[in-house]
Formats: sequence, C-alpha cells, structure tokens
Amino acid sequence: MKDPYRMTMFTDLGLMAPLCRAVDAEGYTVPTPIQARAIPHLLGGRDLLGVAQTGTGKTAAFALPILQRLSEKNQRPVPRAVRALILTPTRELACQIGDSFAAYGRGMHLRRTVVHGGVGMGRQVAALAGGVDILVATPGRLLDLVSRAQVRLDAVEIFVLDEADRMLDMGFIRDVQKIVGRIPVKRQTVLFSATMPQAVASLAASLLTDFERIEATPPATTVDLIDQRVLFVAKDDKRHLLVDLLKSSAVTRAIVFTRTKHGADRLVEQLRKGSVSADAIHGNKSQGARQSALDGFKSGRVRTLVATDIAARGIDVDNISHVINFDLPNEPESYVHRIGRTARAGTSGAAVSLCDADEIVHLRAIEKTIRRPVPVDSDHSYHADAIARLHADPAHKPKAKPNGGKPRVNNAPPSRVQPARGGRPPHGNGSRRPNAA
Repeated sequence: MKDPYRMTMFTDLGLMAPLCRAVDAEGYTVPTPIQARAIPHLLGGRDLLGVAQTGTGKTAAFALPILQRLSEKNQRPVPRAVRALILTPTRELACQIGDSFAAYGRGMHLRRTVVHGGVGMGRQVAALAGGVDILVATPGRLLDLVSRAQVRLDAVEIFVLDEADRMLDMGFIRDVQKIVGRIPVKRQTVLFSATMPQAVASLAASLLTDFERIEATPPATTVDLIDQRVLFVAKDDKRHLLVDLLKSSAVTRAIVFTRTKHGADRLVEQLRKGSVSADAIHGNKSQGARQSALDGFKSGRVRTLVATDIAARGIDVDNISHVINFDLPNEPESYVHRIGRTARAGTSGAAVSLCDADEIVHLRAIEKTIRRPVPVDSDHSYHADAIARLHADPAHKPKAKPNGGKPRVNNAPPSRVQPARGGRPPHGNGSRRPNAA
C-alpha cells in the first residue's frame, strides 16, 4: 500500500472513476495535504478529527469519501430519512458545501439537499419528503424540521460536524447535542475545526470513536504565505484611509472585516460615497440580500465585500487580493481565519490591518499568536506616529476595555481626504436561534 503522505494524484487515493472524473472536471488533479491524508481513512470507515482552516480543501476531503461510500452501498433512503448529515454553522457555508456535493456527485444518482434558516420551509420539506442520501444543514433549521416531523435522523450512517470551533462560538453547542442525541450511536463521525480549544477537544472526545487525527496548515505556516502590514491611524481617519487603499488598482478583490453589523453597513455607505463599489454581508441581512452580495462579489460586479467574522466564515472565493482588517478582531485566532481568505492555493495575497490607539492590545495579542511582529507601513497620509510609538513601547499597557477613559491619540492630518503617497496601497499585499450570522 502506498504511503498516503506521498500521494500526489487523486487517482492514488482509492477513489472510484466517476469521482476522479468529476474532480478533474473541476480542474483539480493534485490533492491538498488535508485531502491526501483524510480521504483514505474516511474511505476505510474511520472516524476523523481534522484541524484545518477554510481554503485547505477540507470540503472535498469529506465529500468525496461520503459520495463513494453511499454509492457503493447502493441503498435508497426511506421517506424523510437521511443517510449522511453535514452540519455547518452558517447559511453561506451550507450552500457552498451543497454546491460541492452537486459538482463532485454529478451522475451518481444520489439525492441531496441543503436546509438553512432565512428562507421558507416549503421547498425544504418537499425535498426531504422522499428521503435524501445527503443533507447539509444549519442546526437551527434542522431542529425546526425535526420538531415538525419533516425529517428523521435515525438512519444517519455518516455525520460530519464542520467548523466546530465556530459552531461553539455561535452558541450552537446545545443544538449540536440535541441533534447528536437523535442520530445512531453506530455511525462514522467526522469533525473539522480550524482551531482546537479545550471546548472543541472535549466535544470531539464525546463524538469520535477510535479516530484518526490529522492537521493541515496550522496558523504559523498560513501567515508565512501572506504579505502582512499594519497601518497606525487615528480612529476618525480610518474610513478615509480605507477609501484611499481600495481605490488602488492593486486591490482587485477585497474583503474588509468589521467588528459589528452596524459598523459594516455604515462602512459600505462611506465607501460608496467615495466611489468604491461595496456591499455588506452580516446576520441582519436577509438570506436573499446576503446571497446577492456574495454573488456580486464572486462575479466581480462588487469589488469590495464588507463582512463580520461569523458571516464571512462560509465565504470561499478565489483570487481575493486583499484582506483588510478595518477593525482588529478581539480574538487573535480570528485574525488568522480572516487573512486566510487570501493567498489560497499557492497564490499571493495581502493582509492590511488598520490599528487605532484602542486596538494596540489586540495587535499585541495577534503578534503573540502568530509568533512574529506584523510589519509596520507608515507610508500613507494618515500615519499616526504617536500610536506607533505606543505600540513599540513595551512599558505601555493599554487598558483591557477599549475606550476605558484614556485619552485617544489623534495624529490626524488635515480633514481633507488625501490620496496615499504615490497612490499605492501598503505592500501588505420558528424560534430565533443563532444560526443567522
């Protein structure tokens, strides 16, 4: 038997011919590390714990073995039953996983559907009526359908919990436990998580049996591939600086991260006033609005997508040239997730962070997590040297709570919006559940 660590082609992984053809039709011939390591174990029926971020190819890592195992059994689901259940935290991620199953499983005659909140139940109920081989679902909508007896989970053979860390962050742990309590104890279980905090490790221990653990692209190596820069700027000048950055021709497709939903909407208004095409995606948007924004971003009609962390979790778009942290995240691990949206599949990418005086504590936490300082770019019209000096001063200890009564450093230039010097960007290249992000 070949060493799975040395496999270089999908045809080496034991996949059936229709799946190899489908993968080839999608333009892939060489599996990613997570695929090369996970697929043989999953084809063999093993439970699996995968530590991998979005963009590592983890969807195909579990989708291809699921399609093969279900096809080989040649069974049909009974009415309202499910054979393989994939649980995801967000609507966007559910839809993208559903698209992947459709692409890889073409011609295999397996029934599949996606259910999530934000839309009516009618079509989802109809799709489930005859039973499905593969169901991709968000927890809240799935439990709503279960409570209405529109779907049964007692025939699940394969259970996948994707983005487990985000699932816990969003408060889904009780919903996940309720769902697990309804599926058979004898099953194959797959759990993927970008990070492995104690809560996720405990959840994995309770779900998995005799499992294989694999890891791919840990944070320390992910950041190596991305050209990172931090720009120190007074809070009131952030929007002006962002407009300048986004007007550069070097920024071909950018995701801008904000901390709040309201902040995302306000920022989109500001960008549009500055003649920058932008749209927002967050939990207060309807599903139709979210999908429209994502479609516009994918097609290139909208060059800038402003997003909150949770809403962006399921965004899988190629050729994102820049990730811009308009607000630095409170959790340093989120920084790694954010910047991982660029420099995918070996391409180059840039991560630019705008840091005001109140965010120095977050920047230091990020630098500790990635085990390196983020290079400073002071070559812009709004550089706040006083903030840069605070960050460089090891004796300076910002208060843990932002805006905790300390004076805000303001090293602002004149109020007129000025272009960055040379016009270039920095080199950094029905009950309500929390399933709406």
